[in-house]
Amino acid sequence: QVQLVESGGGLVQPGGSLRLSCAASGFTFSSYAMMWYRQAPGKARELVATITSTGDSTNYADSMKGRFTISRDNAKMTVYLQTNSLKPEDTAVYYCKAVFSTITYWGQGTQVIVSS
Repeated sequence: QVQLVESGGGLVQPGGSLRLSCAASGFTFSSYAMMWYRQAPGKARELVATITSTGDSTNYADSMKGRFTISRDNAKMTVYLQTNSLKPEDTAVYYCKAVFSTITYWGQGTQVIVSS
């Protein structure tokens, strides 16, 4: 059974940091590109960051560059999103997604709230 389980979200003050994790099971994780998306209340889901299957290349949305870092550990079948210098506008549910050719899997998300 395919599963993507996000964790690490929570309430953090502006300027703070969180490390999100997405643990995968039930598929060949090392063959899949991985992505983080987020969806704020009342807004469309947006792409945050991507990482190739081997981890040798990453890309970020412009507003996250320099603040967020995506990484992966294929041995642990886990992808991470380190989020730094968080702002209230980063408040959203964060989702991970696995992609291989036309196959796509989504996690159920982890809530991040940035507030003082």
